[in-house]
Amino acid sequence: MPLSPTATRDLLGQLGHQPKRHLGQNFLVDGNIVRKSLALAEVVPGDTVVEIGPGLGTLTSALLEAGADVWAVERDRVLYDHIATSLVPRFPERCHVLEGDAIEHPLAGLSAPPSGFKVVANLPYAISTPWMDAVLSGPLPSRMVLMLQQEAAQRYAAQPGTKSFGAISIFLQAAYDIAPGHKVAAACFFPRPDIESYLLHLVRKPVPFVFTAETKQLIRACFQQRRKQIGALLRGRLPDDGALWLEHLQAAGISAQVRAEAIPVPLWLQLGAGPT
Repeated sequence: MPLSPTATRDLLGQLGHQPKRHLGQNFLVDGNIVRKSLALAEVVPGDTVVEIGPGLGTLTSALLEAGADVWAVERDRVLYDHIATSLVPRFPERCHVLEGDAIEHPLAGLSAPPSGFKVVANLPYAISTPWMDAVLSGPLPSRMVLMLQQEAAQRYAAQPGTKSFGAISIFLQAAYDIAPGHKVAAACFFPRPDIESYLLHLVRKPVPFVFTAETKQLIRACFQQRRKQIGALLRGRLPDDGALWLEHLQAAGISAQVRAEAIPVPLWLQLGAGPT
């Protein structure tokens, strides 16, 4: 598969395909980043790996050649057809490609994933947070190595007390440790994006926490009105206006007058563990 701007441009020309900005179609053209992605994910023969938006198949072919069983979902018909005709015949037992939306199929049609399955993907910015939200509902991959816009990666890794800290930061950090990743230059893509990118490396916690849909909705509501105090936000949303959870905050030295962004992840886990 192409690993240079010229080879990528030529293949796109053969397919009669123009990269679509609204789908985040910036194709990886740097072999070092492909190898780095596989190394961070610790891909070994026999692994089951989910890929989102395989595009021209650069990362897909590397995963297959490493011996992985790949499940990929591609929304673009031209690119789906390209994968289906160029890679599936070469790896008929291990290359599974689904034409569809990654939000509707966050695990690319993998219906019964093994406990140690992984995700390695170049995620389009427009779908990164809703896709992540869907994946964090379980079953959880053991590792995820995700190419993201740097802004999204910063939001996922954000710490309490920062403007980037939000609901998705809590959901992610409740289940995953954020391992050292890798900055990625715009020159590693064709066409070159206007933003910085980052290879985010996530390792599932020994005891990951998955919030219920109801608790996730409550936490999102708390961050939709970021300027309000947490005590006021909980009024009418929880039994006794969240008095039990507010006691947990007080025991941790946090008052009901703080805003949601000031509350650390472990205390949000206590909210998730209690009645909603």
